[in-house]
Amino acid sequence: MRAVMQRVQHAKVSVDGSVVASMGKGLLVFLGAGHADTESVADWMADKLVNLRVFSDEQGKMNLSVKDIQGEMILVSQFTLYGDCRKGRRPSFAGAMEPKAASLLVDRVAARVRESGIECSQGVFGADMKVELLNDGPVTLLLDSAVSRRSAKGGFSQDT
Repeated sequence: MRAVMQRVQHAKVSVDGSVVASMGKGLLVFLGAGHADTESVADWMADKLVNLRVFSDEQGKMNLSVKDIQGEMILVSQFTLYGDCRKGRRPSFAGAMEPKAASLLVDRVAARVRESGIECSQGVFGADMKVELLNDGPVTLLLDSAVSRRSAKGGFSQDT
């Protein structure tokens, strides 16, 4: 899975002019699934999003997680994170997971985030969404589960 995570003061997602998700301080996460992704990968991603220390402590150091600050999260499914622009002038999305399976993994990430006690809302899978945010910092990070995979047995590393 790939995620572009932004630390925000507030964010909202609209579909057809109606707000479907909104939040105050927390993380706005654009999340995509690739062909090799599994439920184990989704669980790893949820744990990483909940526990990654990207919020400032009293000394101004990034030492606090979204859980520590009692922040919120919005997940926005985005298959375009698997766009490959290396050839030609149009991105190829061949690396993106089939929509039905990808939707299940995105939902699994959201469920795991909620189980950790974080309020987590979602955009509408497959919809034309409008996203508004106030980036805080700005802090924007890319998470890619592929760099954590173990090649020896094809398993997935749970290292955090």
